[in-house]
Amino acid sequence: MKFNQRTVLVTGAASGIGRATAQAFADAGAHVVLADIDEAKGAKAAAELREAGHKADYLPVNLSDSQSIEQFAARVIDKFGAPDVIVNGAGWGKTLPFVEGTPDLWDRVISLNFVGPMQLTKALLPKMIERGSGRIVNIASDAGRVGSLGETVYSGAKGGLIAFTKSLAREVARYKINVNCVCPGPTDTPLMAAVPDRVKEALTKAVPFRRLGKAEEVADAILFFASDRAAYVTGQVLSVSGGLTMAG
Repeated sequence: MKFNQRTVLVTGAASGIGRATAQAFADAGAHVVLADIDEAKGAKAAAELREAGHKADYLPVNLSDSQSIEQFAARVIDKFGAPDVIVNGAGWGKTLPFVEGTPDLWDRVISLNFVGPMQLTKALLPKMIERGSGRIVNIASDAGRVGSLGETVYSGAKGGLIAFTKSLAREVARYKINVNCVCPGPTDTPLMAAVPDRVKEALTKAVPFRRLGKAEEVADAILFFASDRAAYVTGQVLSVSGGLTMAG
């Protein structure tokens, strides 16, 4: 899969699945715009890609702040034009019983995992519609398909992103814009590193392949949805979970 002459925007690109995705698109020839709230890590990731001979830029964005999103989208369009591919990869969650959650925590989880990606998409979509082409790949979670113990609000937000994907795909198909969703299962990322060892061990045992996923394996699915090989695929949800979730 080649992405020469294409501009790909990846949010959450400073680490984890987002960073692996940015690397994969860069390796495939794309000009990658890395977006993340962590300016130090984001700028470093973009610099490392450039040092390797790739075309990459970093722009900061706070997906829990509407003004930041609008300013970011305007900068993207001004500097690079409408992206050929948008990967809504930023996300965050905290594992704890629902009754121990607080409204502030819920607001942050919902903003980062659902409202922020939705607002960013809306800000960039008109120019993609005007051009008459594009790909949008949303990164949800299998928690949004089947639920997850201790991640009730996170699951709800990711479930909303899945439904958003399907509905938006119907709206923009007439403009030759594909919208699909990748749902990672337990994946070896910095976010997973914060999970207690006993929980990680239990997850590993539950996965039929008996291991956590790799960020690069999720990135492969994202590249497929963004590629010409998926030209006739839209509104679909793909789990990358080692068989932990087998949802139809």
